[in-house]
Amino acid sequence: MAHDPKFIRNFSIVAHIDHGKSTLADQLLLQSGAISQREFREQLLDDMDLERERGITIKARAVSLHYTLDGQKYELNLIDTPGHVDFHYEVSRSLAACEGAILLVDASQGVQAQTVANAYLAIAGDLTLVAALNKIDMQAARPDEVKEEVFNTLGLDPDEILAVSGKTGVGVPELFRTLIDRIPAPSGDQKAPLRALIFDSKYNDYQGVVVYVRVVDGTIRVGQKIKLMAMGQEYEVIGLGQFRPREVACDELGVGQVGFVVANIKQLVDVRVGDTITAAHRGAEKALAGYKEPSQVVYCGLFPATHNQFEDLRTALQKLALNDSSFTFEPETSDALGFGFRCGFLGMLHMEIVQQRLERESDLSLVQTAPNVTYEIVTRKGETLYVSNPTRIPEPGEIEEFREPYARVNFLIPADNIGVIMTLCEERRGDYIKTDYITPTRVIVTYELPLAEMIYDLYDKLKSATRGFGTMDYELLGFRPNTLVRLDVLVAGDRVDALSVVVHRDFADRRGRKLVKKLKEEIDRHQFEVAIQAAIGSKVIARETISALRKNVTAKCYGGDITRKRKLLEKQKEGKKRMKQVGNVEISQEAFLSVLEAGEA
Repeated sequence: MAHDPKFIRNFSIVAHIDHGKSTLADQLLLQSGAISQREFREQLLDDMDLERERGITIKARAVSLHYTLDGQKYELNLIDTPGHVDFHYEVSRSLAACEGAILLVDASQGVQAQTVANAYLAIAGDLTLVAALNKIDMQAARPDEVKEEVFNTLGLDPDEILAVSGKTGVGVPELFRTLIDRIPAPSGDQKAPLRALIFDSKYNDYQGVVVYVRVVDGTIRVGQKIKLMAMGQEYEVIGLGQFRPREVACDELGVGQVGFVVANIKQLVDVRVGDTITAAHRGAEKALAGYKEPSQVVYCGLFPATHNQFEDLRTALQKLALNDSSFTFEPETSDALGFGFRCGFLGMLHMEIVQQRLERESDLSLVQTAPNVTYEIVTRKGETLYVSNPTRIPEPGEIEEFREPYARVNFLIPADNIGVIMTLCEERRGDYIKTDYITPTRVIVTYELPLAEMIYDLYDKLKSATRGFGTMDYELLGFRPNTLVRLDVLVAGDRVDALSVVVHRDFADRRGRKLVKKLKEEIDRHQFEVAIQAAIGSKVIARETISALRKNVTAKCYGGDITRKRKLLEKQKEGKKRMKQVGNVEISQEAFLSVLEAGEA
């Protein structure tokens, strides 16, 4: 094995979602001989069921290829990354372990929002960019126009942009040669104390925690005592290896190499992604620059559908948190739903994926509350609170200033759709910033929007408005003051904490009316009358009433004295009154989700 760092190249593939990263990764594996034609299948690196079903990459993957060029054998370490905006954090982590990146652009769709965002991420990380057009075998391919777009948006030389097809393998040998020629070899000191960057980790029932590393300085060997610098714990290495793409064991990993380490790490909480591994004796003094902690933007409550599954849910969340360190969770209790967890995610797709992974991998049935963002509140006493759960927001009289997070959103859309997107953003309290033309028919429109107005369905609305051609990317700007209020929902006089939402005061009446109407459809009728109210503080702003189920108690009274009928009806009325005092209103999962739909108001 070539341990000489000058024959090693580490690179990622970055692109917009669905531009063919995983297909190209499969083709690189095939043409380097890592897999045979018989093993070749689509999305080989996407081994999670969800990834294969949805056709997207969720987790970054690392694989080592051996490729011979002009008689010299090279080790190429490829890190396949997700393209969706929610998994931006996975991309930034992968790029930190590389010296270069292939920027892949679909030859028919052209430059998209995530293409631009990921390219800037790579440039900020000081990586060498190799631009390549993919899907050139498609009839709709327009290579010359797309090269022009890449030049206009990113300033990359059109003559240096390669043309490849992940599907047929055309242009892949040239891509290999360009990677080896242009991406610099890893710069590290083999004689220096060991420093290896942890860029991912996962839990294995038999081996404990398996850590994915990129060695920066020194060498890591089986049997060596190592130390995790952030946590300070020491372990003994019992196994090393690389993915090619199956696990292949090896005795040592040298400078620039990417692989996995097994070291009897039992606890999920002992490993932090971005930590540095060094030798336990005479180790490195200074840790490597880790990662910026990912900032969660969407929060929701996850509760087990049956109360006895709380501990199972905790275990499932701990396992998942190791494999996906970009979401957070903490226990919370709800009067309506019992014990559960408040979870933070990078976006709506991320939230959906985590919920589906929990339900599948751990066989749990979950109830999810309406998603919301974190708010910054300055109280009359001068305290600053960060609240991600609407039920913890103080009463209106105690709040001096209510601030919400804003994001700068870039919409990359056909020029014909500018009006629709502007209307969409104006309805969501957006501030227009600028419009840039990439080509005469495609533009980037930039708006600053409250994050809360964006997270639920802006992406879906954008796709419908632009017939699938529009894409978006966003970055967080910070908190800004606004006239916001907490809207509570009372069912049968009791506040249902899991249904509380934060809204702008101007939209509160409309939102409240829509919400109670929606809940009236979702909550089943009971033996007694149920009032559903929307309130701000102690002021009720909307009400709907679900009438009681009634049995016709006078059915067998034919004619005769009216007092007898009246007596039976009075008796029924008394019974219902008593039932209402002890009765509990059953609220279904659909009712909790209806809060989301009402958000379109």
